[in-house]
Amino acid sequence: MPDGWLGRWLGFWLPTQLRLVALRDRLVLRWLQWRHPGLEIHPSATNALAVARFRLGPGARLVIGPGVLADRRPGGVTFFVEPGAELRIEEGAWLRTESGPIHLMVYAGAHMRLGRESLLNGCTLSARERITVGEKGWIGPGTRIWDSDHPIDDDHQETRGPVHIGDCAWVASDVTILQGVRIGDHAVVGTRSLVTRDVPDHTLAFGMPARPRGKVGDRNHPR
Repeated sequence: MPDGWLGRWLGFWLPTQLRLVALRDRLVLRWLQWRHPGLEIHPSATNALAVARFRLGPGARLVIGPGVLADRRPGGVTFFVEPGAELRIEEGAWLRTESGPIHLMVYAGAHMRLGRESLLNGCTLSARERITVGEKGWIGPGTRIWDSDHPIDDDHQETRGPVHIGDCAWVASDVTILQGVRIGDHAVVGTRSLVTRDVPDHTLAFGMPARPRGKVGDRNHPR
C-alpha cells in the first residue's frame, strides 16, 4: 500500500467498494428469492451466487445450503430447474469454475442432490430422473453425467436410470457417466473414461468403457 494521502485514500476506497459489491450481491440474491418462490439460499452461502444464472420453472425448487461456495464468475454456474423438479445443494459444497462453467440441469419432475462438502469443477450434470453426489464427492473439469439417453429411432425410445456418485468418490476430468450407473464410496474414475457399468466401493476404474483396475483406500482427507 502506498504511503501518504494515496495510501489513506486507497485504504478507504477499496474496503468501501468491497462492501458495496457485497451489499449489491445480497440484494440481488434477495430479489431472486422473491422472484422465484422455490429458491432458498442460506444466508451463509457465498454472495458470488448473485452472478450465477438462475432458470427456474413454476413449482421448481432449488435449495442452497449453509456455507456453499462458488467463484465470482458471471454466468459461471447455470441452475436450470424445470417445473416440479428439485435441486438441493448441501452444506459446504463448492462450485468451482476456473476450469470452465458448471451446468446443473434438472428436468421436469427430476431430482438432483449435491452432498455435503462435495466439489464440482467445470462440469455438466443432467437429470431427467435422479442424480446424487455423495458427501465429499469430487467431479472434475469437463466431466458429463447423464441419467438418460436420446431416442435412436421409433423402436428405441429414451431410457432413464438414476446415477449415484458415492461418498468421497473422485470422478476425474473429461469423464462421461451414463444412465443407471453407481460409483461406489471412495472409488476413483480416471480421466477420459466412459462409465457404463457400476464401479464398486474402493475401486480404481478407467478406460472406454471403464473397467476395474485396482483398489483404493479411504479418501476422507479434506479438499
